[in-house]
Amino acid sequence: MAAVGRRGTVKEFSGFNPQEDAEKLRKAMKGFGTDEDAIIDVLAKRTIAQRQRIKQDFKTAFGKDLISDLKSEISGKFEQVVLGLLKTSVLYDVHELKNAIKGAGTDEGCIIEILASRNNSEIKQIVATYKKEFGKSLEDDICGDTSNMFQRVLVSLATGNRDEGNHVDDQQAKKDAQTLYDAGEKQWGTDEVAFLGILCIRNPQHLKRVFEEYKKISKKDIEGSIKGEMSGSFEDALLAIVKNINNQPAYFAERLYKSMKGAGTDDDALIRTMVSRCEIDMLDIKVEFQRLYGKSLHSFIKGDCSGDYKKILLQLCGGE
Repeated sequence: MAAVGRRGTVKEFSGFNPQEDAEKLRKAMKGFGTDEDAIIDVLAKRTIAQRQRIKQDFKTAFGKDLISDLKSEISGKFEQVVLGLLKTSVLYDVHELKNAIKGAGTDEGCIIEILASRNNSEIKQIVATYKKEFGKSLEDDICGDTSNMFQRVLVSLATGNRDEGNHVDDQQAKKDAQTLYDAGEKQWGTDEVAFLGILCIRNPQHLKRVFEEYKKISKKDIEGSIKGEMSGSFEDALLAIVKNINNQPAYFAERLYKSMKGAGTDDDALIRTMVSRCEIDMLDIKVEFQRLYGKSLHSFIKGDCSGDYKKILLQLCGGE
């Protein structure tokens, strides 16, 4: 079970009573019409661990499966959020990855986001659960669906093998920065493997120092160099790694902003970020969103979504 993050908008509900909540949900779905507000009131104000207990108690009390009942009562994007909230965080990630890989097009953004932002133990749980759920390894599915350097960076991230210590070796940081500079800016053509070796292996504190040293040598930041040297999904993956190392809440604020700006909404990215971060660091994401875009996340969701879908996302977002 994912631990409750200290910077989430969704906190443990005090006075939690799973039997009472199961009863409220049953009542919301019984008879003619569905009381969506009651569903939001229960599920968007409970933690993942609390929702698991509600699911259990619902089955015990009524001999029915809560998810099946909800599926027959609600639909569309609202349903997508509600069903997402009822999964454990690992299971949620696993199903998001499978959906991103299967079908005609691949949702590269989803695969990059999950693999670049989860820690080693989360990645290892994802890999094990994926195999259990689908009988096929995540690596095999990634390899069947991607190619070249993009495939290699995803396979590397999916090993969940990054150094997670805090040791910063100043000499090594200077060397790493020079290696990155020599592999990109300094020469015609780019040595992508050098980027992979450093960005996927070194610990976050060390990498922050590498990025500082890189700026001194190159006179531009590492993100600017990656944008100039790389392209396509490989570029997106390396940028996601760098952004998660530098400032993870800002990375997710940008994901949210891009999911809503302009014509049309990338609902999958919007829902995934709101569902997966509401218990971890949504308060920090909101601060970064305001800082980067001069508007509150709350107001953005309000202007972009409608109906019960909007209501449940605003509840997960917390106030202005």
